[in-house]
Amino acid sequence: MKTKSVLGCAGILLVATGCMAPELELGADGTEELDSSAEAIESGNALSYNALSYNALSYNALSYNALSYNALSPRAVSALRDPGAGGDLFRTLVKYTVSCALNESQSFRFSWTDRAGTVHREVYAGHLGLADRWDRRPLDADGKQMVSACLAAHTNRYGVSVLISMRSAENPLRREVGPDELDEYPHIEGAFWGNLFAETPYLRACYNAENVDVAHAARRDCAAGHPGADGELEGCGMIEIVGDCADHCSKLHRSGEYYKNCDDPESGKTRYVVTTALR
Repeated sequence: MKTKSVLGCAGILLVATGCMAPELELGADGTEELDSSAEAIESGNALSYNALSYNALSYNALSYNALSYNALSPRAVSALRDPGAGGDLFRTLVKYTVSCALNESQSFRFSWTDRAGTVHREVYAGHLGLADRWDRRPLDADGKQMVSACLAAHTNRYGVSVLISMRSAENPLRREVGPDELDEYPHIEGAFWGNLFAETPYLRACYNAENVDVAHAARRDCAAGHPGADGELEGCGMIEIVGDCADHCSKLHRSGEYYKNCDDPESGKTRYVVTTALR
């Protein structure tokens, strides 16, 4: 299998060099361009490093509405060019969003200027391809929920990078996970779902009670929960932990090792669920 750059190419063990990809580029006149690519890099698993801070996830959640009404465009959100701390958080969030939504043949390019006058030219590469038509049209309802679940799954309470296996009944994740990955990542930690693009954004998580200790040892507390001083489990920013997946989701799919659907306490049953597993 070819290796990829961290948060670089959909494929999804991210370790080495860059991608050849069509790019959404914001030009000097404020318009974006989509360039074509000579080739796409092949992928073969659904492994992904997580290190998204829950501060970044929560800080600009409402700004996602500005992105969802149109094709993915730097013009939609001025926060991309904010030289302050808020801009740093939002750029991190958009970087992970692009890695969840676009595929390995796509990337998102824009520039911003810091307070010292230095121009930074960013290229955020596609990764999982959960909503890869977003470069051409508004994000649909399915894409909004799958991208949201993906972002929640990538969130780490401590901002540390942990390699996780991401699984779902929905494509393309459903067809990405092979027997070797299932064997190497046997500890299902839980599941994530929600909608960051809703009028009132929300994210949920549940834990697999059998592997809570494994998740804590890996510093993955966003599904397992962080034990607070009062004994109550604390979530990760806006991610609400609803409890044991056994009480909220279908039984694990035997061959794919994912939860096919989960019951949200407010919006009801959803199939747009990302299940995560650890070594």
